[in-house]
Amino acid sequence: MTRPAGFAAYIAVTAAYWAFMLTDGALRMLVLLHFHTLGFSPVQLAYLFVLYEIAGVITNLSAGWIAARFGLTVTLYAGLTLQVLALLALAQLDPAWGIGASVVFVMLVQGLSGVAKDLAKMSAKSAVKLLAPSDGGGLFRWVALLTGSKNAVKGVGFLLGAALLAVFGFVPSVLGMAAILLVILIGVVIGMPRGLPVGRKDAKFSEVLSKNRNINWLSAARLFLFGARDVWFVVGIPIYFYAVLSDGSTEGNRAAFFMIGTFMAVWTIFYGAIQGWAPRILKAGSRAQAQLLIQARRWVGVLILVPALLAGLVWLAPAPSPALTLAIVAGLLVFGGIFAVNSSLHSYLILRFTDTKRVTMDVGFYYMANAAGRLVGTLLSGLTFQLGGLALCLGTAAAMIALSWVCVLQLRTLEPRQATA
Repeated sequence: MTRPAGFAAYIAVTAAYWAFMLTDGALRMLVLLHFHTLGFSPVQLAYLFVLYEIAGVITNLSAGWIAARFGLTVTLYAGLTLQVLALLALAQLDPAWGIGASVVFVMLVQGLSGVAKDLAKMSAKSAVKLLAPSDGGGLFRWVALLTGSKNAVKGVGFLLGAALLAVFGFVPSVLGMAAILLVILIGVVIGMPRGLPVGRKDAKFSEVLSKNRNINWLSAARLFLFGARDVWFVVGIPIYFYAVLSDGSTEGNRAAFFMIGTFMAVWTIFYGAIQGWAPRILKAGSRAQAQLLIQARRWVGVLILVPALLAGLVWLAPAPSPALTLAIVAGLLVFGGIFAVNSSLHSYLILRFTDTKRVTMDVGFYYMANAAGRLVGTLLSGLTFQLGGLALCLGTAAAMIALSWVCVLQLRTLEPRQATA
């Protein structure tokens, strides 16, 4: 597989990924808030996203092989198409259905959306390895720009989803997003320049499982890192803020929707912005790989402290208060900044550790671990919140980051021959 060069192809892939993540963020907020107002418990809300994350695990494991076999544009277009179908299906939800039927239906639709998301993600991230310049820290800059901008766009999607739910309601919002994404898909298919690989017929599915020690340990670190984020992000924080901000009235609910959506959006946009700045924060252009590995260990070690301190603060507080809410918001923003640097380092290292022939398979395997972490975090988010409230969510996050730190300690610098593969 040769390394194509083309900034135009990078822009097209990035634009398609942006469009997808905007709808993905909006859909998550729409589903979470809509079903919370219907009376779903924290555990039931977590169930709505379980198949989404399970689908991500399975999809990433196979998507790398599919892209290696049939080409990156095939998996990118498939991801966008499946998201349109998922949005159209979700609009068919009948309010007259019971909670059990609604949960099963939404789980299935979210599973389809999970397949779509990880097809698009794997395609975009693999394309960076193939398109980025190899000198002057170009790989780190390009992957940081793609990842950071994607998360900023997803943050806008959180705000968009909350706003659409408050203004237009559930079904019109979902149908509107499906129509817009379909138009964007058509535009991307028409305008996609040449330059991405078309696949190789000799790609074997058995190649998906990595034999690279660094990739396996980095994947494990990614699992615990993203589990630590989602254990408070998916259910705990939105429901905690809803309980604090809403007075139970229709207007109170709408105001709470906007405030929760705004926080989720600001947090994710801030996280994405820091990801984009990570190469400059770390001075990556002037640092060797061994120095960046040292930075990876330091930054994840510092991250452990933030949720641990927040968990203690929430646990010791006699009751929710405006001061406590502000402290939580500030602490989670600090968490987001440090988490972003860790995430950006991981996204760079996975592409640094792989080679061009295996890139889609190694990236798929790595994001399979990412999806597994989100799955574990999603399940624990509803469970820990129901058992011990926000304090237990945050305490669990600290423990999972500690496990990620242990995994990062196992990473080793590539030999010169490996580094130039």
